[in-house]
Amino acid sequence: MNRDGIGRRGFLAAAGLGGLGLASAGLTGCGAPARAGGGGESTVATYIPSSYDDLYPGIQKFVDVATERSKGRLSLDLFDSGSLLGAEQLLPGLLGGVADVIFQTSSYVSSTYPVLGAMELPFVTEDYGKLRRAIAPGEEPHELINRKLAPKGARNLGGMPTTFEYLWTVDKPIRRPEDVRGMRLRVAGEIEGETVKALGGAPVTMGSAEVYEAIERGTIDGLVSYIGTVVSRDLQTIVKYGTAGHFGAYTVDAYCRSDWYEQQDPVVRGALDAAGEALYRDGTETMVKVHTEKYLPQVEKAGVELVEPDEAGMAAFRKAVQPVYARWERRLGDARTASRAVETIRKA
Repeated sequence: MNRDGIGRRGFLAAAGLGGLGLASAGLTGCGAPARAGGGGESTVATYIPSSYDDLYPGIQKFVDVATERSKGRLSLDLFDSGSLLGAEQLLPGLLGGVADVIFQTSSYVSSTYPVLGAMELPFVTEDYGKLRRAIAPGEEPHELINRKLAPKGARNLGGMPTTFEYLWTVDKPIRRPEDVRGMRLRVAGEIEGETVKALGGAPVTMGSAEVYEAIERGTIDGLVSYIGTVVSRDLQTIVKYGTAGHFGAYTVDAYCRSDWYEQQDPVVRGALDAAGEALYRDGTETMVKVHTEKYLPQVEKAGVELVEPDEAGMAAFRKAVQPVYARWERRLGDARTASRAVETIRKA
């Protein structure tokens, strides 16, 4: 690899270390009644496979803490890898009573509730610590999310913010916005897509499991992604360049139905809250450790050139993505709320 690239120290610096769409379900409240008396055996679902060494431990931690803290009143049966519900089925399945708790990435669902997209805005902060603190359970942003979710019958219990998304490409490195022009880049969400368009590229929405084959076939030229997807899907063996910068981010969150939560006795509710805090705190710590100590070395060993644009290049990227903020604000329809959401992250 090019040793003039970003390397380990640059990765840590870029990481700051060295949503929710229910309308797609066609539902405005809970589709299934809460279980009388609360507690008992409950179903947990996620599309995330155990191969995600960075994210899966946080999910398992949630399950373990909820079970332990409930003092035997709650038993969680985990279905991962989409074995019960696929990525786009998770929220409808939750509201329909197929699952009691789900783990979902915000990029799949934030378009319906645009205020949640503030966490996904490119270059909203270049300090990962601020991004992380902005979603701490019990803090104002988290409580605001739950006030928005309550009328739709859902509750956010806690989540993990991923490290920043980079631009990963095959044929050429990206150092300036103009390098993106004409490129077809895979995205997982609406704001990622707006970012690619602002840079002059063409966004292609697809699941992460499809990316490797799409690159092999030349259907796409690269992707917008955090490092976890790259390694978990073995993409470091096929991409050649990774451009460092906060081109996006998202959260991996635990949700339950609000009526199901309220039906639980205080001990079970406390256990669920404690599990959400453990997901946020311990899950995120594990994720960052895996990224810096395992995933980054794997990417380096595979020969991927990690490129850090110079200051002029970074300034050009920041300027180029400004239309993403304007489009997000128009979609939100509330300039004051948009400003407040962005300011909350930048001051976290």
